[in-house]
Amino acid sequence: MLYRRLGRTGLQVSALSFGAWVTFGTSVGRGEARRLITQAFDAGINFFDNAETYAKGEAEKIMGDVLADMRFPRDAYAVSSKVFFGAAAEPSPMQKGLSRKHVRDACDAALKRLRVDYLDLFFCHRPDPETPIDETVWAMDQLVRAGKVLYWGTSEWSADAIAEADRIAKAHHLIGPSMEQPQYSLLHRERVEREYAPLYDTIGLGTTTWSPLASGLLTGKYAAGIPAGSRLATPGYEWLQKKVQGEEGAATLARVQRFTALAAELGLDPAPLAIAWCLANPRVSSVILGATKPEQLAQNLTALDVLPTIDAATKARIDAAVG
Repeated sequence: MLYRRLGRTGLQVSALSFGAWVTFGTSVGRGEARRLITQAFDAGINFFDNAETYAKGEAEKIMGDVLADMRFPRDAYAVSSKVFFGAAAEPSPMQKGLSRKHVRDACDAALKRLRVDYLDLFFCHRPDPETPIDETVWAMDQLVRAGKVLYWGTSEWSADAIAEADRIAKAHHLIGPSMEQPQYSLLHRERVEREYAPLYDTIGLGTTTWSPLASGLLTGKYAAGIPAGSRLATPGYEWLQKKVQGEEGAATLARVQRFTALAAELGLDPAPLAIAWCLANPRVSSVILGATKPEQLAQNLTALDVLPTIDAATKARIDAAVG
């Protein structure tokens, strides 16, 4: 396994991490989760990602039960949660957002579900237009000082909002954001590569990126439609189906087909190649993997073997293929 610092912090996270989005609590139960988490840990993965809203809290319960049952050394892994959407089926106004109250309540609930004494990473899952940024910064600072959280950050915030949170923290001698969790793949690049560019050096921002396969599109499995049992066929994720339907979907699939053709030419599976491409960006601290089967996780882990093959010439060919 390859390890990288989380931005400017001293935390060494595995370059490949493992998350529970759209898997734990839906298509993955406790038995499968136990096999996958054990496989990931044995491969050197030391960061496990989760959120209050994943399967309405069930994903965190499953992960917490497995981590407790396997008795991995607590000082050998990091676990995260995210706050914003809430865990209730229909959250009331106080059960969502980034108010001081919900931030604290969500942290306490995540600790119980994950069965840990502290969260290594705690993300503000989306910006909250109803809550002043300074209120959220103060709430996160208090959780860190209380020993409930070690590092806090954001997910899908604008660069301006992250910079504002950092400015507020510095002005009041508070603990500011250390990391951002953005979507990043060959099909979704602008924010990581351009918008956040000034933040990597000015505040030392780390990134734990999600959806390196663009919800499975970059594997090529949607070339002939949406297979039953796939992520795009999951109820509640109809928004993902739009990526492969209509005019925009046709253009996206054409880009994917050029990429998978290049992968075949290089003698590589498209999935690990797409993940390795993400890892080739030195601003990426960790790429979060999702899997429902051990063989799928094993294949994605081979991205570490593919990474050394992505030289400047190969990267240029990949970039040209996807436009």
